Amino acid sequence: MPAALEARHLIKTYPKVLAVDDVSFAVEEGICFGLLGPNGAGKTTTVEIIEGVTPASAGEVYYFGKPVGSSFREEAGIQFQNTALQDHITVLETLQMFQALYDRRADLERIIDECSLRELLNRDNRKLSGGQRQRLLLAVALVNKPRLVFLDEPTTGLDPQARRNFWDLVNRIRRDGTTIVLTTHYMDEAQILCDEIAIMDAGKIITQGSPTELLHRQYSNAIMELPLSDISGDLSTIKHRVLDTQGLVEIATDDVNASLQALRAQVTGLNRLRIRQPNLEDLFLDLTGHSLRA
Repeated sequence: MPAALEARHLIKTYPKVLAVDDVSFAVEEGICFGLLGPNGAGKTTTVEIIEGVTPASAGEVYYFGKPVGSSFREEAGIQFQNTALQDHITVLETLQMFQALYDRRADLERIIDECSLRELLNRDNRKLSGGQRQRLLLAVALVNKPRLVFLDEPTTGLDPQARRNFWDLVNRIRRDGTTIVLTTHYMDEAQILCDEIAIMDAGKIITQGSPTELLHRQYSNAIMELPLSDISGDLSTIKHRVLDTQGLVEIATDDVNASLQALRAQVTGLNRLRIRQPNLEDLFLDLTGHSLRA
């Protein structure tokens, strides 16, 4: 069976920028696929090419084995990174307006309940909080009962509780069998929501796989963290990196005991030492040399 979505050798050039540089990937039906990377990595441009919002300079996009066409436009739902909602109309009127644009329609009552909008139906769009607005925009992306949903940086600017509530909504949609393409620069979001991720940097995909697979492929070790202020000696013989913005030194090690012995003579104490497992932020730092949130 063909993949739900396939991008083949996508390229997007602007006069002075190569925004998307030969990007290819396939998304199997029913999974949450994440495009992960820092701001400016090319994630949004790649997705906008696939959605048909931005023309590609080169490359092709396929939907269930066929070039994207009318069926894709009818069966895809999109939550853009920035969407202007009509002022002076209610949440319910917004949903009804967008649903009227499609022949294919979902059960609106179910969407209202899934996205926790029941108590907001008569509220003017201008009076929605950030989290409420994102739930409405997700509901708008679902009004045509999509087989494939694009979520572009859906939780940017939300507080931690609103982000977690939104993750619950996304997981419910995925359990219904809907295929999801998520762009994000939040490592924890990708770890929780995505079955497979592709990490982008400077317009290219630099690695791809499940979060667990990528970490196992890169690491067989632990990460030791110590405040920079606790370092009193020379770490040149110990492989490490300094996170100036966080005031930390990080040491990747296959042998914690041996690393502790090497550290003893170089630090004022180990009381603030932390040992943890590698995560996607570590992976991105090692692959690109800069932070996922840069």
